[in-house]
Amino acid sequence: MLSQHLLFFFAMLGAFNGIGIATFLWWRARGEATQRWLALLILAVGVRTGKSVVFYFWPDIPVVALQIGLTACFMIGPCLFFLMRAAMGDGQALARVDRWHLAALLLVVLAVNILLPYSGHPHLWRHTLTPGINLAWLGYLLATTVLALGHRAWQPGRPARLLLLGALVGVWLIWAAYYTAGYTSYIVGALSFTFVLATSALVCLRLRNGQPVVAPYQDRRIADDEAAPQLQALAELMTRERLHLDPGLTLPRVSRRLGIPQTRLSQLLNDNAQTSFKQYLAQLRVVEARQLLQQQPAKPMEAVAEEAGFQSMSTFYSAFKRVEGITPAAFRAAATGSQNRFPDSGNRS
Repeated sequence: MLSQHLLFFFAMLGAFNGIGIATFLWWRARGEATQRWLALLILAVGVRTGKSVVFYFWPDIPVVALQIGLTACFMIGPCLFFLMRAAMGDGQALARVDRWHLAALLLVVLAVNILLPYSGHPHLWRHTLTPGINLAWLGYLLATTVLALGHRAWQPGRPARLLLLGALVGVWLIWAAYYTAGYTSYIVGALSFTFVLATSALVCLRLRNGQPVVAPYQDRRIADDEAAPQLQALAELMTRERLHLDPGLTLPRVSRRLGIPQTRLSQLLNDNAQTSFKQYLAQLRVVEARQLLQQQPAKPMEAVAEEAGFQSMSTFYSAFKRVEGITPAAFRAAATGSQNRFPDSGNRS
């Protein structure tokens, strides 16, 4: 009897610890995408662990708890995937394809939970939806693993990336335990507890040092004679291939095109060019938008923003005003007025 109580205690401790750490991380995120996805991942693992442990010790648990736990299980894979995507990205906002991806996932989750509740369709949940959730989880694990391998997340000397790798390995272990252990949920509880506890320790150590959970790099400043040729190569690449017109352009993609590590490119921009990748793209896109406003003054503003590579009108207006000092509409009005005052200035000798 005592062993059963201890087993329940340690297994449930993983769930409670996960929910607590997830809440803390979300509160400390301050808009940081990687930290928020990490919080959501730990929350999903914690909820799923709690459901499994309670079901093992209390088989007559209300079916709504089973439904919540299985839904959290479905979201573990996507949360891990988007955590890796955010860590590899260059800004706070999701790319358009990621937004559509996430919207589709949430739509499926809401539709299934509302239209096909566990209480009314237990056979469907047990024999169709649960195996489907495990397969979807596996699919996201494989996709995240491919991203991690391409991102070299295991490189030594990079604690943030080791944290990502630890999350990936931990979720793989949890999935393997669920898939192979059947209803022995305490195994998953113990694994989840280990994963959450290790993650919590790493997070606390990072926060105590005053560093973000996922930092882009921690290297010394690159010498100017080394940085200048690579910054020039970057400028030539953007001019030649006009990559900045792609709204979904990411730092890893540009680094691969240049053939240099992502962290080095990020450091080149931050330390040597005194800008971030996000600001660098915004500058190029504003230049493109300025040319469109001058050459095609009748073009709708939404079309100008889209063709220049901006994902939203609010981003377009804020970036344009920051670079030019005026709004796009005011710039176009001034350019149009100048052309009207001197219509033949280009033909004068």
